[in-house]
Amino acid sequence: MHAVTREIHFCYGHRLLDYPGKCRHLHGHNGIAVITMESPSLDTLGMVVDFGKLKAVVGSWIDNHLDHRMIMHRDDPALSYLLSQGEPVFVMDCNPTAENIAKLIYDKSREAGFPVVEVKLWETESCHATYRD
Repeated sequence: MHAVTREIHFCYGHRLLDYPGKCRHLHGHNGIAVITMESPSLDTLGMVVDFGKLKAVVGSWIDNHLDHRMIMHRDDPALSYLLSQGEPVFVMDCNPTAENIAKLIYDKSREAGFPVVEVKLWETESCHATYRD
């Protein structure tokens, strides 16, 4: 089995609803999505996936939907205020935890046709969440 990995760096803010600690407050992260893809065979160029294609497709989606945005739960009471102020927001149906954001990026990569098997989202330099098959 062949595997390749690409890192995509982006900045985002969020807060967690019903969380008892500091993360219940609006705050930001310099995130790194680490996307791993696998294939039992290589294409005619000898690749699992062209790194540039992954960056162009998934990197662009992250740039356009998550980078420099507040990632908010649909039920967050601050959401309507942020929207009324024209703030860039990405709305999720679940709490915007690192675990849920990793799954979101995994799902978007799969939908784009990439043979993704794992996404790690580094939220800080010492903490990451992983979603895999």
